[in-house]
Amino acid sequence: MALQALFEADSTGHDAEGSLAWESEGPVPESVTEYAQTLVSGALEKQEMLDEQIRRHAPAWPLEQMAAVDRNILRLAIFELLYEAEMPPKVAISEAVELAKRFGSESSSKFINGVLGSVAAGSLTPAQE
Repeated sequence: MALQALFEADSTGHDAEGSLAWESEGPVPESVTEYAQTLVSGALEKQEMLDEQIRRHAPAWPLEQMAAVDRNILRLAIFELLYEAEMPPKVAISEAVELAKRFGSESSSKFINGVLGSVAAGSLTPAQE
């Protein structure tokens, strides 16, 4: 849900939180919806810092030329790695890789795994803001 909302906002300029409200209609447990809202709000609030982390750990790939789905998977996962203390890093990376396999290109999962591995190998505290 969070990825779909951020992807839509990134691709069309629609309001991500409004998109999330639409995406969450239906039989979704409230705890899932709440966590998706946390991820979307956090990724939007910290987007500048998250994008800097992506640039730092994927210097060969200009952020603006990166596939929108890959860019938003990275934003979500890096947010989890740096700001969701209860989320084990291996789980955040594994979930991001699975999203990349499902929604990205053939090479997305390897790319996502490499970038997140580099982020995780560094300090898992938020960058200086």
